[in-house]
Amino acid sequence: MTPSPPVGSGPAPADVGQAPGDYSAFVVARNGDAVDAGVSTRAFDDLPGGDVVIRVDWSSVNYKDGMVLRPGNRVARVSPLVPGVDLAGTVLSSRDPSIETGMQVLVHGYDLGVAHDGGFAELARVPSEWVVPLPTGLSTRHAAIVGTAGFTAALSLHRLEQNGLAPGNGPVVVTGASGGVGSMAVILFAARGYEVVASTGKTAEHDYLVGLGASEVVGRDALEAAPERTLAPERWGGAVDCVGGPTLTAVLRSLRYGAAVAASGLTGGNTFESSVFPFIVRNASLIGIDTVRTPIAQRRRVWAEIATRFPISGLEAIVASEVGLEGVATALDAIQAGTVRGRILVVPHG
Repeated sequence: MTPSPPVGSGPAPADVGQAPGDYSAFVVARNGDAVDAGVSTRAFDDLPGGDVVIRVDWSSVNYKDGMVLRPGNRVARVSPLVPGVDLAGTVLSSRDPSIETGMQVLVHGYDLGVAHDGGFAELARVPSEWVVPLPTGLSTRHAAIVGTAGFTAALSLHRLEQNGLAPGNGPVVVTGASGGVGSMAVILFAARGYEVVASTGKTAEHDYLVGLGASEVVGRDALEAAPERTLAPERWGGAVDCVGGPTLTAVLRSLRYGAAVAASGLTGGNTFESSVFPFIVRNASLIGIDTVRTPIAQRRRVWAEIATRFPISGLEAIVASEVGLEGVATALDAIQAGTVRGRILVVPHG
């Protein structure tokens, strides 16, 4: 497949520095009711608009990336598109004096990988207001392992602690714990001194989750208690829900008084049922976690916290595999099928 350049290409190479030349990218394009995808060679002028050009060292595979291969999906808002909702790399040129050439940076959220070419390419060009300078203590590889998934977990912790969560408040349940966000949440909350109960539908992942720091691993059925009752017994001091649907319903019913659930996933469904009783009788809170439109100042603060609060040495334990651009399609199929444990890294330069 040789897709045409995206609409709205950016300024000429002279505006941003010397053009590095052609580059390889994994490109997805609509073809009637179908979707074509494959690795293409593109010219520097094919890069989208922006004032910072980045050599992409690493990207990673997220559930949202997998959705762009579905015919009729509403994730990819332009065609053709380079997916990849996060990237980490080195600045090749910049028109923003605060983002210097040679600086190591990361980018995720906003329109990256959905309406603006993303991380599954050797080069990227983005607006400077999307760029996070890499905090001290993180390599570009570490940043890619953390990626959008780890940022979601860190933002969940941040918001739950704002709501009053503390290690003495009771166990924190993490649903969908073997996935990217779930694995990151288990590592992060355990490192912060929380008693973490990991919930997963994959019985074979018990040892993996205990190794990440979970004190207990339970199946999805264990979250259901007394379904005939409006409220279940108080159990969780806090929750990170990466699943949605009936799982979120079950977690809400069993929160302790004043506790909250940070919800960021919908693999179990994009709707859920609940009465008002958890919110009124238990003073519970449902906190939505959005990582797409997080203001850049807050995004940079959370990444600074990640650099100091994540047990960086433990990150390699959640790397399932590394793939080049030619392996992206298979990885996207796997994450959509729910067969991925932890994180898949993408190495654009093979």
